[in-house]
Amino acid sequence: LGRALDSSKTPFVFHLPPLPGRRSTPARMHRAALLRRTAALGAGAFRGVPVASPSSRGIAFLAAPQAVGGFGLAASAASRPVRAFSTSVSPEPEKATVTIEISKNKKSQFDKDLTPKEIVASLDKHIVGQTDAKRAIAIAMRNRWRRMKLQPPLKDEVMPKNILMIGPTGVGKSEVARRLAKIAGAPFIKVEATKYTEVGFHGKDVDTIIKDLVEVAINLQRAKVKEEIKAEVKLAVENRILDILAGDSAQSTTRESLRTLLQQGELGERTIDVELPVGRDKGMPQDGKGGFQLGDFILKMDSPMGSKTQTKRMKISECMPILEDMEADKMINADTIEREALRNTEENGIVFIDEIDKIVDTHNYGADASAEGVQRDLLPLIEGSAVSTKHGTVNTDHILFVCSGAFHNVKPSDLLAELQGRLPIKVELKPLTEADLYLILTVPECNLIRQQIALMETEGLNLNFPDEAIKELARVAFEVNSTVENIGARRLHTVIERIMEEISFSADEHAADKGGEFQVTANYVQEKVASMMVKS
Repeated sequence: LGRALDSSKTPFVFHLPPLPGRRSTPARMHRAALLRRTAALGAGAFRGVPVASPSSRGIAFLAAPQAVGGFGLAASAASRPVRAFSTSVSPEPEKATVTIEISKNKKSQFDKDLTPKEIVASLDKHIVGQTDAKRAIAIAMRNRWRRMKLQPPLKDEVMPKNILMIGPTGVGKSEVARRLAKIAGAPFIKVEATKYTEVGFHGKDVDTIIKDLVEVAINLQRAKVKEEIKAEVKLAVENRILDILAGDSAQSTTRESLRTLLQQGELGERTIDVELPVGRDKGMPQDGKGGFQLGDFILKMDSPMGSKTQTKRMKISECMPILEDMEADKMINADTIEREALRNTEENGIVFIDEIDKIVDTHNYGADASAEGVQRDLLPLIEGSAVSTKHGTVNTDHILFVCSGAFHNVKPSDLLAELQGRLPIKVELKPLTEADLYLILTVPECNLIRQQIALMETEGLNLNFPDEAIKELARVAFEVNSTVENIGARRLHTVIERIMEEISFSADEHAADKGGEFQVTANYVQEKVASMMVKS
């Protein structure tokens, strides 16, 4: 099998015969172990998919080296040759018929090598305007991809260009961070600058940012590996449940019949007894600064970790996610996960620091543990330093830092000069106009109007917002921002909730009395928001 994989560039059918004098159970049991051992020997990691039911002749399955790419059981097998390979010395067994589809163009959810235009287009689906900020973010992310294509020592000398976003509240700074986390496909964390204190004072220091980023990277890497071994985990869980339902001595036809019912969801409500470990904790207890709590650590060491199990009676539908986690933990190498997570953090990590203007010291008296001292602590972190975490040391040289602030009462020049130099790209976000507020209500895929309509549909009420009413909503929000306090797009939430209050409270009555229809007119909007227009 190893030699075949070494020379193979295409999938092939592999037949595993039973042991002499035994039924098909040993073949089924040894299949996964053989696959894992072959991959561990360096013959090439690959995926196995069953293509024939267990029988007295053994079991056949499809193996494909990772060089081939992803594949799914779908279309015609004629597009790519399939070779047969057997471990027995007997004549080649009858080949199983299998159809495969090689998928090269489909991107995984973790494949995020987007061009700047694609990044901006993705942000445009959720954020209106602020083109300069979107372009700066897109270029910074693409430059990280470009850097990975370089060779040392030039690769090590290319540093990220950190960004400072300046703009009033409610114009989209936090929304850019939230959407960026979803499209980045890289370790990402958003923090508030006011949460941290100067080293030596009670509270979190800025090194905690990197420690939390590493935890995010570990969860991301674990999710990626789980996605890759999803088929193997599903098969292992099915076999474990079938062992409970049918036992080891059941005939193969019985097991496969139960397997079919299990895959179709017909056995989801059946209860079984499963053994689960007691107190499966993720990681070690930590204090607020990312360190270990000695008392809890001693208590955990006093108890036999992982040695106790308990039998619980659960529905199959409820226990399957738990069993999937357990089987995935068995297949995943924790050391490899941590090593890859640390590398991913150093090469692709993104830190978004919000409210950075709040750590500017505007007082000339006393000491503020959350002001200028935090700026000084951020200097080596942004410039590049080694931060020790419980998983290893992280070098911050190539981590991208994006900072943002409203700067209402202070100016960006009030930041420490050294910190300003470490944020070379400055982007100013523009205040929202009445037209921008209208676009926010209509353009994004999950805009506020669409959300309200969907919520009322659950009550059987069809809510209708004509264009005149939406424009009146935008006008009222803009006017209140101009005369009372400018809170940007957040004002739209206040206006819409004021309009929807009576409708939401009596949605069931409106659905019954008005035939399930309700139209929000411009006059209705003016009537409900009249009290908001009074200056205070």
